[in-house]
Amino acid sequence: MTKIMVVDDDKEATNLLESLLKLEGYVPVSVNDSTIAVKTADSIDPDLFLLDLMMPEIDGFKLCRLLRAEKKFAHTPVIIITALSDDDSRAVAYGAGASDYLTKPYHPHELVSRIKTLIEK
Repeated sequence: MTKIMVVDDDKEATNLLESLLKLEGYVPVSVNDSTIAVKTADSIDPDLFLLDLMMPEIDGFKLCRLLRAEKKFAHTPVIIITALSDDDSRAVAYGAGASDYLTKPYHPHELVSRIKTLIEK
């Protein structure tokens, strides 16, 4: 089964994503504290990451870089889901190693489609 790790400090957001992912047949694992995300990822070995950008401590940009620095996750798809819709944030996210970038609010079908596309690669 495909495991997707959701990292967002907003518990409501992670709960909604978990529900959507379960309906689509994925196994979601949520982390609401970005400081433990890499350690948690190492233990569950996800097939894809969904990261928020605006988090305390370690933001999504830095977390994406940290994941990419790990040999194990160097090629694991990372989708950024954020309210930041500016071109600079998008550019920095891709520069940090993001595979895709989706702004909130997003359509659930669009997210699922992007997940499927990245998982199938």
